[in-house]
Amino acid sequence: MFAVIACSIAVLLDRWLGEPRRWHPLVGFGRVAAFVEQSLNRQPGRRGRSILLGLSGLLITVVPVLVAAELLRWMLGGWEYLLFQAVVLYFAMSIRGLTEHGKAVADALHGGNLENAQEQVGRIVSRNAAELDENGIAVAATESMLENGADAVFASLFWFLVAGVPGVLLHRLVNTLDAMWGYRNERYLYFGRAAAKLDDVLNWIPARLTALTYGVLGNFRRALRCWRQQAPAWDSPNAGPVMAAGAGALGVELGGPAPYGSGLKQRPVLGEGAEASADTIGAAIQLVNRGVWLWLGLLAVVAIAGWFTAGAN
Repeated sequence: MFAVIACSIAVLLDRWLGEPRRWHPLVGFGRVAAFVEQSLNRQPGRRGRSILLGLSGLLITVVPVLVAAELLRWMLGGWEYLLFQAVVLYFAMSIRGLTEHGKAVADALHGGNLENAQEQVGRIVSRNAAELDENGIAVAATESMLENGADAVFASLFWFLVAGVPGVLLHRLVNTLDAMWGYRNERYLYFGRAAAKLDDVLNWIPARLTALTYGVLGNFRRALRCWRQQAPAWDSPNAGPVMAAGAGALGVELGGPAPYGSGLKQRPVLGEGAEASADTIGAAIQLVNRGVWLWLGLLAVVAIAGWFTAGAN
């Protein structure tokens, strides 16, 4: 029951406060991670040595945070620790922030302002936004809503429910390191491998639960078909199921060629149906938000059933 209360408080805090504009703990963690990487990764390209240094960097940045969180568990009382759990989960999630970023892109497209839409989508994807047309912008933003819904929302909820504060912190910090060190270029190819692989492991179950959630809230049969047939061709073992199922649930076509700094990347098609548009972005946002309420509702039912069962015994 306490876990459900903590999750509910965290979601309400997110709805009320949104993403902190200043002093976000993950920003501070990112600065520490950047310093550690610059200190350790002085000779990129040496495979074995770089992998070990990357693993060392991961441990140096993550373990002290987990130890501090565990010490606080022993120091705080019941209700104090409950509020601490809720605040940690609030900082780990980004439901309202995700919604605001997606809505900014959709509003620009609805208003016919292509340049502003390119600018807004460039804030949430790594694509060369200046080369995207209206459909390309809608595809990029919709994919971002679906994928970040898994990474920044449902995975945080999952790991909090499984392992409490240490679980949600481990996932969020490793996910941040993967975002910073997980590039497949000369500098990070080996150094970021430990973070990238651990992030894949930590997201494996949450990604599939997210894909299932999208399917339940949309066209279930089409979502499962796209997941089964299209996800294996995607280069990410977790983003593939999430975006394929999400696209199928929405009845939209995502994926396809996309411009990056390194050139045009040929990507498999995900989903089926209409071309992506500003309305598709809004539909993806709604899918994530409805998924959160579905999870909270299911958690409440399980908690109440457990409470009644315990009372009967």
